[in-house]
Amino acid sequence: MQTTTIRLDDSMKERIAAAAEQAGKSAHAFILDAISQTVEQVELDSEFHEVADERWKGILASGKTVSWEDAKAYLKAKSLGESPTKPLARSSKR
Repeated sequence: MQTTTIRLDDSMKERIAAAAEQAGKSAHAFILDAISQTVEQVELDSEFHEVADERWKGILASGKTVSWEDAKAYLKAKSLGESPTKPLARSSKR
């Protein structure tokens, strides 16, 4: 395991110490958790953007989309525990 040095101003160091104490952790453990959470979020964001880019390419290639009204009705029904039929994608090119 390697060691990395970070420089913190006094205010941030105090804030970390206080937050770590509230969380019942050492400042070291608190910092490691914060770094881990940030790395995980960046990785998740990257995966999300990759999926979104692929789906956008599909929309551009096919020209088909689902209207907002159809999507909204579907999502509302799903949130109410219903089993609605997925709306059909239609050509948005006119």
